[in-house]
Amino acid sequence: MSVQINDKVYWVGKVDDRKVPFHRLILERGTTYNSYLLMTDKPTIIDTVDIAFGREYVDNLMKLINPEAIEYIVINHVEPDHAGALPALAAKAKKAKIVTTELGSQLLKDMFRLHHREFVIVRDGDSLDIGGKTLKFFETPYLHTGETMITYSAEDKTLFPCDIFSTHIAAGELFNDLAQGEYLEDFKVYYKLIMAPHRPYVRDMLDKISALEIEMIAPSHGYILRENAASFIGLYDDMSKDSGNNKTKKVAVVYSTMTGNTAKVAQRLVKGLEDNGIATSVFNLKSADIKEVTEVIKESDGLLAGSSTKYADMVGSVEELLKELKDIPVEGKFAAAFGSYGWSGEAIVHIENYLAEAGFKVVNQNYLVGTIGVDEQLFPLRVKFDREEGMETAEKAGDVFAELVNSN
Repeated sequence: MSVQINDKVYWVGKVDDRKVPFHRLILERGTTYNSYLLMTDKPTIIDTVDIAFGREYVDNLMKLINPEAIEYIVINHVEPDHAGALPALAAKAKKAKIVTTELGSQLLKDMFRLHHREFVIVRDGDSLDIGGKTLKFFETPYLHTGETMITYSAEDKTLFPCDIFSTHIAAGELFNDLAQGEYLEDFKVYYKLIMAPHRPYVRDMLDKISALEIEMIAPSHGYILRENAASFIGLYDDMSKDSGNNKTKKVAVVYSTMTGNTAKVAQRLVKGLEDNGIATSVFNLKSADIKEVTEVIKESDGLLAGSSTKYADMVGSVEELLKELKDIPVEGKFAAAFGSYGWSGEAIVHIENYLAEAGFKVVNQNYLVGTIGVDEQLFPLRVKFDREEGMETAEKAGDVFAELVNSN
């Protein structure tokens, strides 16, 4: 039902010892959905449990506290295995304010029809006094979706990082120092499957928590890490470093343009790439030698190919170049299409088709949703004229493409 893990802090989660379907996998060792109740002067919940156990969760919680007394519900991450019981809880905890990021609030309102509820929006470094304890918040986007954050209880020296530092095991004993079997490999596999594709964001998260004194890590799956918590932070540090040679990754950016708008899109993509440590080679195909460009692509770790649209087709030498790419080894390299348009914008579709035929790993909306949970339309990138909102999207697309290349 509940376990005290610290002064006035209780685990109130759910142990799920089934073979659990999860992200198109089967969790053979089950998992836990860890939720925490802080019984302070302003009682606070940190994360809930899977949507399948919402009623059970609230019934158990009511044995410890009258939900009407709960003042805050902190949601670090909106996926249904963590926020799923929020509607059931919110229905009973009618006065509770929901604490989350700006994006998190938008998603929760839409997912659970909570537009009428009061939200507390937090940003990096914000603090909240919950009556005897101080919570501090840090945004950790793409660990593993855009709205995520982590929570730190200063007095307890405890980090509540949701999916970060988690392990998929039905850990009935709850604490890692009481573990009945091996779990370190499961911890590493979890990192590899969920966090590794977001390596630059792992590095950002580690920077943010580096000044915190952390004696316990209370994640949302698996063991609460109260023994050698620092060693698990060290594992994330080791696993998220550049592998082996620290080689700077390279991306070729090639395009043809009619009025200069596609060139502007390319520039913003390049900014996103270079801000993330990617070396770029940029070619306007109007003046570039196709054979030289092909050689650069052959030596690069990724490719962004762009064109304006004219009569529903590509312009300039883009098609000539793309045909050449069938004859070079590109398997496993990321590639994506971009371009500006006025009234249609079909060029990006033709570019994508050529990239797929050549054997590239094509980054598009299906790929982004299916692998890293990015639900914003980034690739193929289609910008109308040179509107600023499109240029901002281009820069964000460069960031995401750099993340993929750096993790490959």
